[in-house]
Amino acid sequence: MKLCIAEKPSVAKDIAHILGAGTRKDGYFEGNGYWVSWTFGHLCTLKEPNDYDAFWKKWSLDSLPMIPPRFGIKLKNNKGIKKQFQTIEKLVQKCDSVINCGDAGQEGELIQRWVLSLANSTKPLSRLWISSLTEEAIKEGFKNLKPGNDYNRLYAAGMCRAVGDWMLGMNATRLFTLKFGGNGRVLSVGRVQTPTLAMIVERHHEIQNFVSETYFELKTVYRDILFSCTKGKISTKEKGEELIQSIHGSEFMVDSYEQKEGKQLPPKLFDLTSIQVECNKKHGLSAENTLGFVQKLYEKKLVTYPRVDTTYLSDDIYPKIKGILEKLTPYKQYTDKIIGKKIRKSKKVFDNKKVTDHHAIIPTGQYPSSLSLQEKQVYDMISRRFISVFFPDCKISNTAVIGLLDKLKFKATGKQILDPGWKELYPAEDSKDDGVMPSFEKGEKGVHQPQLQEKHTAPPKYYTEASLLRAMETAGKQVDDDGLRELMKENGIGRPSTRANIIETLFRRKYIERQKKRIVATSTGIDLIGKINSDLLKSAELTGLWEKKLRDIETGALATSTFKEELNQMVSELVKDVKLNRQKSTPHSCPKCKKGLIASGKSAWGCLDYKNGCDFKIPFVYRGVRLTPKEAGSLLKTGKTAEKYVLENSESEEAQHISLAAIIEVKNQ
Repeated sequence: MKLCIAEKPSVAKDIAHILGAGTRKDGYFEGNGYWVSWTFGHLCTLKEPNDYDAFWKKWSLDSLPMIPPRFGIKLKNNKGIKKQFQTIEKLVQKCDSVINCGDAGQEGELIQRWVLSLANSTKPLSRLWISSLTEEAIKEGFKNLKPGNDYNRLYAAGMCRAVGDWMLGMNATRLFTLKFGGNGRVLSVGRVQTPTLAMIVERHHEIQNFVSETYFELKTVYRDILFSCTKGKISTKEKGEELIQSIHGSEFMVDSYEQKEGKQLPPKLFDLTSIQVECNKKHGLSAENTLGFVQKLYEKKLVTYPRVDTTYLSDDIYPKIKGILEKLTPYKQYTDKIIGKKIRKSKKVFDNKKVTDHHAIIPTGQYPSSLSLQEKQVYDMISRRFISVFFPDCKISNTAVIGLLDKLKFKATGKQILDPGWKELYPAEDSKDDGVMPSFEKGEKGVHQPQLQEKHTAPPKYYTEASLLRAMETAGKQVDDDGLRELMKENGIGRPSTRANIIETLFRRKYIERQKKRIVATSTGIDLIGKINSDLLKSAELTGLWEKKLRDIETGALATSTFKEELNQMVSELVKDVKLNRQKSTPHSCPKCKKGLIASGKSAWGCLDYKNGCDFKIPFVYRGVRLTPKEAGSLLKTGKTAEKYVLENSESEEAQHISLAAIIEVKNQ
């Protein structure tokens, strides 16, 4: 008999039906030479500290770091889980071979391998690896079973991830709780959750310490079109009024009028993060809820495997595209326009190099029925996005007009959609005219109405779930370009399948809270990050690099032994540094007394030791330039800012670095 083990009872039922294993037994199906059983997700977990050493049961600084010589697994303490495992264990001993039918991803591999390991399986192992649960996909998958050993590196990466989370979570949580907790409060620290919380807390401080500045912009209205002066921001009202006076009574002259046809490409197909981002923006769904709805659509055979981090399809999918489009009958008004023609094949959609285990999330072509409102919304987004990539580009006309008043240049731009192309699938989003402008002629002149607009600089925006997911994907870096974001995914915080759970964990532990769509750090979360000054725990970039190492294990570029050695060293150093109160901190320390720095009031970063007389400060705004925390860190680390700026009241109008020495000199004068 061949034993198939699925990850859920519903999937096992589908597989059993297709294989002809129609007899229901207690905990499995039987028939046609197959047993088909299942897990309930994770049946096993890594052992607790006291399972290795009784000394580790009590929380004590003396027991840290806890580094087991070899990690072990155990069954979760649940009657239903124990009963199901016993069923699988008996079948493993009696079967001829095992087919791993778990979810086709790192977590799915880990779940199944742990169960087989605990069941002491020595039977030949095959792997069912599919991206869809349709009958066609399952049959094709069984015709092309893979050797189980082909996925050993995937399992190794999953094991290293679990071990890394255990090592850092168990040690750091006890370490910071014992050192800084008090009143019985546990300070929960984790490899992914802490840098995510640190990003939210840093944004909180940036907003709280933000001082709005007033500036002015010179505009004028000519032929009912608003033109902006190309000088940009004007620092004072007096300078603005001088400019208004200089053009008063002058005629506006059109210096150039240019119309260029351009195109807008269809958006990329969805990976898990991008569908979570869009659902949060358009429907207010949380990342966790979106993942749940996509997972339900997958289990209902309506969409392909959801836990993916690619927006591309492999070339072998192209011949199936027409068939999928033909089955999408609810969208017949759109699909009819492309089925009769040669279906577009773009490198921005089909690229084997950008697809590893799975392709982007797309509909399977099965008819959607009995869906909840949210499931319909998510299915509609996936289906429209899929159809749109085979539509023509959207053709637009970009208009740019340059006008002159005295020696000042003014500019206005507009856009007009000439042919909607793929945007036809999104009529509501295209209902507004995109700044269509009348025709102008070079050299024409006329009266205008100048105006000086007073404006104020705005603080950074609070994270929403959508923007937080993007920040986790790019390790905290602001990246708007799709191509660049794709390149940075390897260094993101966490994986697409785990980010929603990390965010929910922070909510559950009261470190963050929702205020409408905004995600705001609580006083508990702010206090925790204030106590942690370790780059290892707080830096999104360092955590992203660690994530890259886990991916390297998956591809064979890094040995698991190397990762574990580095992990042991990291945890040992962290414990030592915290015990001795010498955490490696960012943004660096006070250059005068070597203590840490904090935001001091609403105007500057100041020394933590100010109560004992240290008066060192870095102003938030220096000679008209607003310094970010990153630039403050650069000042302290290198003595100058990373970027060059044009300083107010400077003898030179050229951009220059701001030096720490100059700031200190001004303060001492």
